[in-house]
Amino acid sequence: MQFETIPHPSPTDDAARDAAIADPGFGTVFTDHMVTIDYDEAKGGWHSASLGPREPIALDPAASVLHYAQEIFEGMKAYRMADGSMALFRPEENARRFNASARRMAMPELPEELFLEAVRKVVAKDADWFPSVEGGSLYIRPFMFATEAFLGVRPAKQYKFLVILSAAGNYFKSGAPAVSIWQSEYTRAAPGGTGAAKTGGNYAASLVPTGEAFARGHDQVLFLDAVEKKWVEELGGMNLFFVMRDGRVITPPLTGTILPGITRESLIALLGEEGRDVREEPYSIDQWRADAASGDLVEVMACGTAAVVTPVGKVDSADGEFVIGNGGPGELTSKIREKLVGIQRGSVEDTHGWVKRVG
Repeated sequence: MQFETIPHPSPTDDAARDAAIADPGFGTVFTDHMVTIDYDEAKGGWHSASLGPREPIALDPAASVLHYAQEIFEGMKAYRMADGSMALFRPEENARRFNASARRMAMPELPEELFLEAVRKVVAKDADWFPSVEGGSLYIRPFMFATEAFLGVRPAKQYKFLVILSAAGNYFKSGAPAVSIWQSEYTRAAPGGTGAAKTGGNYAASLVPTGEAFARGHDQVLFLDAVEKKWVEELGGMNLFFVMRDGRVITPPLTGTILPGITRESLIALLGEEGRDVREEPYSIDQWRADAASGDLVEVMACGTAAVVTPVGKVDSADGEFVIGNGGPGELTSKIREKLVGIQRGSVEDTHGWVKRVG
């Protein structure tokens, strides 16, 4: 598919851009351009691909996304390599997961190569927005939503796919060496639901419990399963790994209620290379508490695209709090984070072929 390039009438000047990316935080500083591709069933599918200025989107008040929430998205990052080039980390996995989400939400799949080309184009265009802060990146947000104007309950026949970028620094604001989490009484997803899809409704449902966690001074919220309310599932936006004293590493299995994280999958591979016995098996909150008290559990790490690999130091709940290890970063967590970040930024050899250069 050919992309139309639409000139930007008033791009951000260099001084304003440099000031914005000097300390961008997370998710509030946006670059100048975006990709847009439209879908219309009556026109044969995907059409009208363009790379142009980032600007507001006009929507009919009856657009079905506003009423029935047909919306999906991805989270990716572009990294600056040692030679100054830009690179993506396992972008084909994001393309595959995007289409898995589309199938669950009754939306059209986007050809993987078209997804990847859209991402490459906007990253190459706005590479100058890469922040200079330590750990900085360009956070990439591909997303799709239903645009057809109708109020009947059925899958829409028209959609819009976009890719926008945000200059990003550290995900967590607290600056603590390890994050603190709050065990919520709410559940994130139920069997047979949309828990494995990266759709906005899942995150909307997490906002109240996340707000409770923040109000209590914690960094993240922990969700248990919806049936027995005893099995650890995931945090508000991250998967979990439990490092045991005997060398085992446990991570909750993908049962359809947990988002299949790309960072999670990468860590399973990297931990295996470290000689660790990685087990995808259920782990209860009671066992977590008991293992932390006995010392059988020595580290807990949370992982995701935005936060990369982050140590969990404390868990709090209505039943009281407990600390993991010394409450700070563990040796394996620090080592595996360093290795993953090194691969992503080109300072550690990529033996898996995960890093894809842009341009």
